[in-house]
Amino acid sequence: MADGARYSRALILGASVVAIAAVSPESGFAQTVDQAAQSAKPAKPRQAKRKPAKPQADQQQASSSVWDARAQAIVGLQALDTITAAASKTEERAVDALAPVSVVTSAQIEGHQASTIGDLIYNVPGVWVQNRGDEPSTSINIRGLQDFGRVAVVVDGARQNYQRTGHFANGSFFLNPELVSGIDIVRGPTANIYGSGAIGGVASFRTKDIEDVVRAGERWGVDMKTVVGSNYGRALGSAFGGVHVNPNVDVFAGGTYSTQENYKDGTGYEVANTGNRLSSGIAKLTLRPADGHEVKLGTIFQEDLYTVGQPPRKAGDPNSTNANGTNNLGGTSIYKSDVKNYTTTLGWKYNQPDDQLFDWDSKIYWNRTENDQVKTAHTSTTPSAYCGGVPGNPVSGCIGSTRGYLLDTYGIDLHNTSRFVTGDWRHAVTYGLDAFQDQVSSRDTTGTSEITTPGGKRTVSGGFVQWKTNYTSMLEVISALRYDNYQLSSGSTSSSGDRLSPKITVALVPTAVVTPYVSYAEGYRAPSITETLITGSHTSASPFDAFFRCPSGTPGPGADSTFCFVSNPNLRPEVGKNKEIGFNLKKNDLFVAGDTLRGKINIFRNDVENFIDLVNYGAPLGGPGGPMPFYQYQNIAEARIQGFEAETMYDANLWFFGLSGTYQNGKNVQTGFGLSSIPPQKITTTAGVRLLDRTLILSMMWTSAIANTDIPTNYLPATSYDLVNLYLQYQPTRDLTLNFSVENLLNQYYRPYALPAGSTTDTQNDVKWASAGAGLVVKGGLKYHFGGI
Repeated sequence: MADGARYSRALILGASVVAIAAVSPESGFAQTVDQAAQSAKPAKPRQAKRKPAKPQADQQQASSSVWDARAQAIVGLQALDTITAAASKTEERAVDALAPVSVVTSAQIEGHQASTIGDLIYNVPGVWVQNRGDEPSTSINIRGLQDFGRVAVVVDGARQNYQRTGHFANGSFFLNPELVSGIDIVRGPTANIYGSGAIGGVASFRTKDIEDVVRAGERWGVDMKTVVGSNYGRALGSAFGGVHVNPNVDVFAGGTYSTQENYKDGTGYEVANTGNRLSSGIAKLTLRPADGHEVKLGTIFQEDLYTVGQPPRKAGDPNSTNANGTNNLGGTSIYKSDVKNYTTTLGWKYNQPDDQLFDWDSKIYWNRTENDQVKTAHTSTTPSAYCGGVPGNPVSGCIGSTRGYLLDTYGIDLHNTSRFVTGDWRHAVTYGLDAFQDQVSSRDTTGTSEITTPGGKRTVSGGFVQWKTNYTSMLEVISALRYDNYQLSSGSTSSSGDRLSPKITVALVPTAVVTPYVSYAEGYRAPSITETLITGSHTSASPFDAFFRCPSGTPGPGADSTFCFVSNPNLRPEVGKNKEIGFNLKKNDLFVAGDTLRGKINIFRNDVENFIDLVNYGAPLGGPGGPMPFYQYQNIAEARIQGFEAETMYDANLWFFGLSGTYQNGKNVQTGFGLSSIPPQKITTTAGVRLLDRTLILSMMWTSAIANTDIPTNYLPATSYDLVNLYLQYQPTRDLTLNFSVENLLNQYYRPYALPAGSTTDTQNDVKWASAGAGLVVKGGLKYHFGGI
């Protein structure tokens, strides 16, 4: 993907930052009043709900110099001390939330220099990602559930519901990690008030805003950043700036541009089409028209240019030979892709400390994902009569033909919290409603994308009420009830349904180290448009796997098939019923003054009734052992997923050490077979030291994964592997930050998720899925801050 002019933009921007830093090192010193709160919010009314909690008293002691205050800020608070509203829509520390909540902070994001969203969350317990190396989108798996909205992904409150059928996850989203300032993860349906469908959990992303670039005491601020890296041609440039026009008006804007060439996996094999060009822009306007009120308008635009699909491999290439000696070389069709993603949100919040009746938060949003593709290569070079003499077929299309996928999501989310006291009981009642509508359309000039990713309209709405009550400092009870309704239509097909879903959580809240709690919560997910309406054939890659013609005869001559998709308008919604035991750990001054211990431990079982799975059925072609001709999304009676999660961190100020891990299994209760979506078991060790007056941070993150082999026989398990990353962050001045990282230090080949096998004798299928991660990657980054009053 050579493009010299565009490739050079990130490098030019980076060179500019270096030059400015070199010639004007004193400017930032003169302009900066106090940077100790760089990662906190400015002292002004009602910013975004997610913010650092107040430090403990010993952490608030400031030294006589501004630079000492800055060094203290580098230490920061523990991630679990961050304020979040993701679990209950009421603000609380993550460690105090009676739910399995994890937080990725702005400081962690800055230190990781991530190329993908997956780089930011792979170490979170219970969370995995499914990526293709040749597509820059991300699919999140929480507790073994993913696809079709089972994990609600929201960016600044806007749902991300994009999906297309192909050799990838059935539900992914496009978000440049350089735009992200914070992430909240809630595992399981315990956040059922957050919105419909989230039986797996919620992943909430907050993008950068003015508090991320304008420091306390400044009126305006600008952050400029560049990152370069190996394996191969990695470069990024970004600039973000904001200004407090007056106490009631803030303006923020910024943009990013990055490039990457094809990377090599851990075997040294160059994975084709893993290069890309990503650009993005963001702008936000914040108004405070009256005391306690805040109105925020935000917009994000992203464009991702890449090529998806894999060419054939040669005999002898790594991972091209099965254990029985047969080769697995056949590639896929290849498409040049241009994805544009738009997100616009308008929010209004109201909060006054002395107003116990109203604590209001409302938002309307629009998200569009538009994917335009041109077919550039076919699985063979044989001319096709259907395609007028160029390679292709009536299913995947002809070389030179175009296809496209378009999703518009419109939504609203509003809620209010009222508080009151009766005797020794403190009450907070939160109530609200939310709704979104997906409008899907697809086009394909010579193929069948219109029926494999069918168009249609789905409207999902709901309302909820939650009662959170505390008795002195001994007991906390959270009870909630949610109502969901959905309506789906496309042509002459329609379906609908509704349900009430309860939640109850009870905790003992002593002043000691451990807070135990038990919880029961239900979640409800409506069938998606694709699950309900998909039809058409899966084309054969060669005459040797062209087994039959779909009964409908479509799409025409030459449409020999490997199998056929069959629609199912009678699909029933899924219902998740989650049982959970949790323990929150919190202790200050455990061994020495000022140290902190934080942790969350959870044991869960989620029974999903009417679980929707892609089922292969029909009389085997050619007799017993032959392939079955039909695939259809069907309800299975019940899927059961259960497991254990732990997240702990000990911070002694000058050094820190943490362990997190996940063990889980999942089965189709009806058949006893394992679920393909259950990821590997993993344990992550994090350790680091702070040196040179805490201006230098050295850290290591080691994730050890053990493949889950209890999966269906037509799937290949993920690999077991050890992923070791090293990070260095150094701030020689207040305004200059240097970052260095080594990813996949051991240069291991790893495939972090199971994938369909081409046949029962296959031991790998990389050539059709491009699932292996990059090998050793070294990155260096520089960020410079400008600001003034």
